[in-house]
Amino acid sequence: MPHITVPGTVWIAADMHLRPDTSATNEAFLAFVAAAAEQADALILPGDIFDAWIGDDVLDQPPPWLAAVLGAVADASRRIPVWIGHGNRDFLMGERLARAMGARLLPGQAVIETDAGRFLLSHGDELCTDDVPYQQMRAVVRNPAWQADVLAKPLPERMQIAARLREQSEHGKAGKTMEIMDVNQQAVETALCQAGVTRLIHGHTHRPGHHRFLLGDTLMERWVLPDWDLESTPARGGWIALDRDGPALHDIELE
Repeated sequence: MPHITVPGTVWIAADMHLRPDTSATNEAFLAFVAAAAEQADALILPGDIFDAWIGDDVLDQPPPWLAAVLGAVADASRRIPVWIGHGNRDFLMGERLARAMGARLLPGQAVIETDAGRFLLSHGDELCTDDVPYQQMRAVVRNPAWQADVLAKPLPERMQIAARLREQSEHGKAGKTMEIMDVNQQAVETALCQAGVTRLIHGHTHRPGHHRFLLGDTLMERWVLPDWDLESTPARGGWIALDRDGPALHDIELE
């Protein structure tokens, strides 16, 4: 299990799902990144920064909204360490994108050593094991051979593939309960035991909160990152801050 040491105040946010038509969310994210550079000592973005990422060659001619996002993260990375991770929407993010942002790519899971203690960090989708169709699809799109084949296709064809995957995902969710799409408790417990820690931070489920449970005689904790949607009413979004006082959930609208 990879370990990452991040002392000081660490901000963690995921599931922004940035895209061209989410101007309010995009602007909130730019402000958030600028605030992180001022107030935090490290920034971690573990997945679904983008609603879709179809290959790093998009950087050859980034549209204005994307150029603004890249510039904001790059500006922050000149002041504090920044990590980015793969989500279920932007799993094709590569080293070229990380370099453009001045960031480091996260592994799928990692133990982060912070002033608030040790945590297992994950995007979280691999823990939703009750959703068998999703896990089957995830196994396909995370396969290096499938990814290499997709990345070899022309950009317009990749855009069609991304749109089709989004459509399939939304159609599939319509027939599933929230419980099916949430993390599986046994999967959570197994991941924590394998990592040798008692606390987990993840996103993906869009069900922010702080959960406590006993595993044997040991108190375990699960912190869930908020998703972002400032186009909706009410608007939503937020992050977790880690420092010597421990973890704290923050709502983007209350800052």
